[in-house]
Amino acid sequence: MKKWTMNDFNTIEKSPTSPAWLQSRFTDILYNSTNCRCKVESVNPTTGEYRVVLQGTFDKDEWNQNG
Repeated sequence: MKKWTMNDFNTIEKSPTSPAWLQSRFTDILYNSTNCRCKVESVNPTTGEYRVVLQGTFDKDEWNQNG
């Protein structure tokens, strides 16, 4: 599993991107977090558009060594 660093945050906002690539990035984020949660902010059944917020915390000691 790839260690997540501060520089990696810029990579997830690139658009457009494939769902598989985003899944890989978010998997890295989740595995490198000490806690996390997800909130579904909205879902539009007509268009299929959705908005999801992911929030969490990285291990502070590892973050300072690797970021």
